[in-house]
Amino acid sequence: MNEFQEKVRKFCRQHGLEMPAEERLLDIVSELGEVSKEMLKASDYGKKEPEYNEEMKAELGDLFYSLLAVANKLNVDLEEALDMVLIKYQKRIAESGSPDSKR
Repeated sequence: MNEFQEKVRKFCRQHGLEMPAEERLLDIVSELGEVSKEMLKASDYGKKEPEYNEEMKAELGDLFYSLLAVANKLNVDLEEALDMVLIKYQKRIAESGSPDSKR
C-alpha cells in the first residue's frame, strides 16, 4: 500500500470516519461534481484556459481523499492499479497509436 493510502487509512481510523465503499463512492461522485464546478468557473465556462485557484486545489484534495478511502475499503493498492493501467495504455498505444479502447 502506498504512502497516501496509509495516511488516509490512519486518519479514518483515528477519527472514526470508516464507512462502506458504497457511501465513499457517493463521496467521489459528489466531489467530482465540485471539481467540475470549479473548472467551469476557472475557465469561464470553457472560454479560456483555466487558472489555478485554491478552491480547485481543495476540491481536488477532497476527490483524492475519497478515492483513497474507497481503495482502502476495497483493499486495492492504487499504485499497483496505476501500474496496471499504464501498461494497458502503453500496449494500446503500441498497437493502435492511441490509448483509447474504441480505436
